[in-house]
Amino acid sequence: MNVEQAAKQLEALGSPARLRIYRALVRAGHAGLPVRQLQERVGIPAASTLSHHLQRLVLTGLVSQERQATTLICRAVYPAMDALIGYLAEECCADERCGATGEEAA
Repeated sequence: MNVEQAAKQLEALGSPARLRIYRALVRAGHAGLPVRQLQERVGIPAASTLSHHLQRLVLTGLVSQERQATTLICRAVYPAMDALIGYLAEECCADERCGATGEEAA
């Protein structure tokens, strides 16, 4: 993952409403949630507002949507989530000297 993609995804998750939406979809698992159910779970009264937030998450690759007859199913894209988490953690403590105590590192 590159820094631009990570920044876009983190920016999309920077909205409290979008973060609630995303967490609800992650919690729902691979089956996802129909839009109406998602709307009820996150408490967004206006369908157009929910649609706007979902579109941002879809554009960044964090959420996918699939139409099943008249129902729109939303799902978290787990490989994208894993990639973002991996990007954030991959260089954890990379500049820290191995085995150094607090005094030795100073």
